[in-house]
Amino acid sequence: MDRQDIRDLGIDELRRELESWGEPGYRAGQVFGWLYRRGARTFEEMSDLGRPLREKLARTFILTGPAEAARLRGADGAEKFVLRLGDDRLIETVLIPAPGRATVCVSTQVGCRFGCVFCASGMPGFTRNLTAAEILGQVLHVRQATGRTVTHVVFMGMGEPLDNWENTTRAVRTLNAPWGLGLAARRILISTCGLIPGLQKLKALGLQVELAVSLHAASNTLRDRLAPVNRKHPLDKLIPALRDYRRETGRLVTLEYVLIKGVNDSPAEAGRLGVLARRVGSKVNVIPCSPVEGLGFEPVSRPEAVAFLRRVEARGVRASLRRSKGGEISAACGQLAGRLPQDFSPLPGKQP
Repeated sequence: MDRQDIRDLGIDELRRELESWGEPGYRAGQVFGWLYRRGARTFEEMSDLGRPLREKLARTFILTGPAEAARLRGADGAEKFVLRLGDDRLIETVLIPAPGRATVCVSTQVGCRFGCVFCASGMPGFTRNLTAAEILGQVLHVRQATGRTVTHVVFMGMGEPLDNWENTTRAVRTLNAPWGLGLAARRILISTCGLIPGLQKLKALGLQVELAVSLHAASNTLRDRLAPVNRKHPLDKLIPALRDYRRETGRLVTLEYVLIKGVNDSPAEAGRLGVLARRVGSKVNVIPCSPVEGLGFEPVSRPEAVAFLRRVEARGVRASLRRSKGGEISAACGQLAGRLPQDFSPLPGKQP
């Protein structure tokens, strides 16, 4: 039987396991302190545990992290990590720096099954879900590799977080818990393409995390084309679900809108987006699309993006224009695909 990664466990699960071995329950807190505060990468490092316990932990559990296959740093400070998992699959993780904060953008799946037409993550199709340990391992790897204190985590990388419900929420709990990484829930953001059952479960979970919904169109006809998930969860069902989420949790919902030249950038679409956002009581993030080789979509110019933004705001909605960092290293919104860069020698800190 395969051994479980210890980071797939919550503290109560580990406590029960240790107590079944005749160990005091408080040892669980010591083990997780080594894992999440001190960044231990082996059980042998846990020097305040007796050797017999360390050896039994090593026999019972695994403690592995992703291997760094490549690392790119952009001129804007964004860093992309191409990480190799235990089964040789590749995922991508991004560090997004800003004054006073360091945000890690994590992946939750190898590939993606939802196929938004402008996004590289779905191009190879869906392979598998990541485990909670593999999600957490991305944050721990970035922290160790850069020496940065991680202040925020966003579930906006490869895959659909709510399609990997169990592992995503397990990872969120560990990120948030005082025995884990201790991040405030409001510094954790989950981005979804709009899976209504997942939204309902997230609402019932009671976590005060931030929520972003990838909308990209304000009519069913256009959203069917850009985000095929709309055929199963159309706007006339999604918008009421978001209104319920906003009302019952008291949490603001952000509508993400990737702006594509000649596709969803018309004045009429801006007006419809403003109407939908006002119905939900949400804010809007307008994001000029990031070019992906082979897809053929182009971003609008900055003046065109600002004009679109103003038309949304004219509906009485708070909106912002977001510049995705990392575009020159294919680390911006929609560009992560789990591929090795062909023109990069993976030396730490090397500029592309």
